[in-house]
Amino acid sequence: MTTEQIIKSVPKVLLHDHLDGGLRPRTIIELAKDLKYNKLPTKDPIELGEWFHRGANKGNLVEYLQGFEHTCAVMQTRESLQRAAYEMMEDMKDDGVCYVETRFAPVFHTNKGLYNEDVVSAVLEGLEKGKRDFGVGYGLILCGMRNMKNTLEIAELAVNFRNKGVVGFDLAGEEGGFPPKKHIEAFQFIQRANFNITIHAGEAFGKESIWQAIQWCGAHRIGHGTHVTEDIAYDKDGNVVNFGDLAQYILDKRIPLEICLLSNVHTGAVDKIENHPFGTLFKEKFRVTINTDDRLMSDTTMTKEFMTAIRYFNLSLEDVEKITINSMKSAFIPYNQRLYYIYNVIKPGFQSMKDKLLSLKTYAGTDEETIHKL
Repeated sequence: MTTEQIIKSVPKVLLHDHLDGGLRPRTIIELAKDLKYNKLPTKDPIELGEWFHRGANKGNLVEYLQGFEHTCAVMQTRESLQRAAYEMMEDMKDDGVCYVETRFAPVFHTNKGLYNEDVVSAVLEGLEKGKRDFGVGYGLILCGMRNMKNTLEIAELAVNFRNKGVVGFDLAGEEGGFPPKKHIEAFQFIQRANFNITIHAGEAFGKESIWQAIQWCGAHRIGHGTHVTEDIAYDKDGNVVNFGDLAQYILDKRIPLEICLLSNVHTGAVDKIENHPFGTLFKEKFRVTINTDDRLMSDTTMTKEFMTAIRYFNLSLEDVEKITINSMKSAFIPYNQRLYYIYNVIKPGFQSMKDKLLSLKTYAGTDEETIHKL
């Protein structure tokens, strides 16, 4: 049994996944045909997948986001939205994910006459059907866009659907020139409604963006947060000397960081995976979670993200379990539901794998790396 087989088999939790960044290439082609959308670069599924990945892997966020023009274009009907959500749940099941929070911006799916409410209800129908068929739990996060002025409307929409599967509100899009505090009214509305906030911050902009997200806007989680490393002092050997006030606050308050390893390289948030601050943040006991961001654009899965962390940051199976439990602790569903997943799904799933590996130790077929990591 290889390390990859083990990681794929154990239960995983995904908190930062964009619905419109994870469509199957074949689905995009079929939906484009149904909607008479003729701007796709190719009608071959393999070539299209490669095109998305190639286009996203250019080292800056602006170009990374360009592929969304096509995915959003084919998600303009109730049927296409339901299908995208349902297939995402099937993909989660196939990757061993037991709970997922996916997010999207309803405003990008109203070009063919749907209202925001229609868009959200269609996605929720697909997610709920996926939960029934595949046994994967979910929460939906609605994104307001940094460069638009209707974020309060989206915040109100999120609260209106809070008892139907929407679990939080996010601010997404290009960071530069669009600070989160410009959307303070939307965040204050969410706070007054006792609802959940996550904000993309510190991905393409500095620690100031993270500070604003937390201290102005009340973020309960930070999407990416890569640039928090700017508030950490290192010695010449790369060891942590001390934390600035912001980093210390994030550490002390256990504010979860939604780390997306591969997409951070693709967007240029880090220059190469070896330099990603994840290793330092995990070692220093920040509450880090591992996520996919955009599975299509970054050609990734939760298994691939964890395998990347294992390869470059030497995680053990216990580390993977710890991160998974931290992710579940940080989910936006009610406390008793989080406990259910931790004690009835995650812990038993990892224990079962450990028992299996122990029984395999005396047999051939389990690679040395896996035995060592156990």
